[in-house]
Amino acid sequence: MPQPIIVGIFAFFFGLCIGSFLNVCIYRLPTSRSIVRPRSMCLKCGHQLSAADNIPLLSYAALGGKCRSCGVRISLRYPLVELLSGIMAVAALYRFGLTPQALIYYIFIATLIVITFIDLDHRIIPDVVTLPGIPVFFLAALFLPEVSVKDSITGLLAGGGILFLVAWSYERLTGKEGMGGGDIKLLAMMGTLLGWKGVVFTIFVSSAAGTLVGIPLMLFSRADMKLAIPYGPFLAAACVAYFFFGPELIGWYFNMLR
Repeated sequence: MPQPIIVGIFAFFFGLCIGSFLNVCIYRLPTSRSIVRPRSMCLKCGHQLSAADNIPLLSYAALGGKCRSCGVRISLRYPLVELLSGIMAVAALYRFGLTPQALIYYIFIATLIVITFIDLDHRIIPDVVTLPGIPVFFLAALFLPEVSVKDSITGLLAGGGILFLVAWSYERLTGKEGMGGGDIKLLAMMGTLLGWKGVVFTIFVSSAAGTLVGIPLMLFSRADMKLAIPYGPFLAAACVAYFFFGPELIGWYFNMLR
């Protein structure tokens, strides 16, 4: 078997294992519970999972998606998060090679997976993730040859500053909060790796995507125009798109304008 395929398979299984841990973070962080103890358990009967029942993807398939103890159905989200994490690990490997960049970008994407699902569930982006993430990823950017210290600083300031200005202006004009502080901190964290150009790209793409998704939802939802749609997942998707295809997408966009 060719070596790149072997490395890719290893990266996929590594990503699956990390995905299993991400599921723990998604469930426990919003409730301020430890992500280390106790061991994973059935949310219905409290049965602690054995090692054999905690193998990413395989255990879910072997158990038929049900708890071994009480038979309650296990959410499909768990294997989906594991699979997404595995795919992202392989994508980072083949986009950036077997380099520190690949590991840094994958860790960042894994962080975004946690943030995305927490935001979908609870409409919050936990400070316990973003606030430590800002200095951690700022330091990590020092190992990225494509991101200078200046890029990281300007990206951080632009990321936090632009959304803060938008949120402040909206609140002044309407008297209502239109964007949570979690989104501002999230984009500031993103800016440490994106630089200011990546921040502009992320805001533009996430806003466009949010509009395309949000308008149909509001038109067909009984919640009318007050329907709350979390912005974090759109920011995360746009950020990942920039990591993998940013220069190509920007070039394609400007070519269309000519």
